[in-house]
Amino acid sequence: MAKDKTKATEKSSGYDSAPEASGVKVFCAFDKLVDLTKIVPNPRNPNKHPEKQVELLAKIIMNQGWRAPITVSKRSGFIVRGHGRYEAAKLMQVDEVPVDYQDYVSDAEEWADLIADNRIAELSQMDTGILKDLLVEIDTGAFDMDLTGFDSKALEALMSIDGAPPDDMPEHDEDAADGIKTVTCPKCGEEFSVG
Repeated sequence: MAKDKTKATEKSSGYDSAPEASGVKVFCAFDKLVDLTKIVPNPRNPNKHPEKQVELLAKIIMNQGWRAPITVSKRSGFIVRGHGRYEAAKLMQVDEVPVDYQDYVSDAEEWADLIADNRIAELSQMDTGILKDLLVEIDTGAFDMDLTGFDSKALEALMSIDGAPPDDMPEHDEDAADGIKTVTCPKCGEEFSVG
């Protein structure tokens, strides 16, 4: 049931020879394939996964395989990274999942990793021009675009981006600056432009 440290990639060992966890290809590095019932989610994980997200993640894993393991702390035994993947695995009704066991020096370090994993991705900024180019490239009709993580409404909006301002964008009015005045706050002395 449990396999030793494994790294399976299409490049190194081939797509067809990748290990499987309950019939799902595993392309990520992991320590062991572990029975799903042995995995314990962290009860204090602040990141919540809505049903729609879990369903989409399950669809992605079923179609593209495991691309990231569930990370479990050797210190506490709880999931640190991968609560969404855990929920997706439950929805997929799989028996085992790839797990990466991590050491933590302290509870604080473990909590920081859990929090950062949930937060760091939120801080990134999407380059919509590059995103649109990638989406156009893969939107051949032969690929399930749901696997990008965007629903059809969001894809339609992204595909319509052309870099030009919207038709209903008002023209810049040079004379508008004449109506702007400066007001000073009587309490703090801060000046504000209003108009």
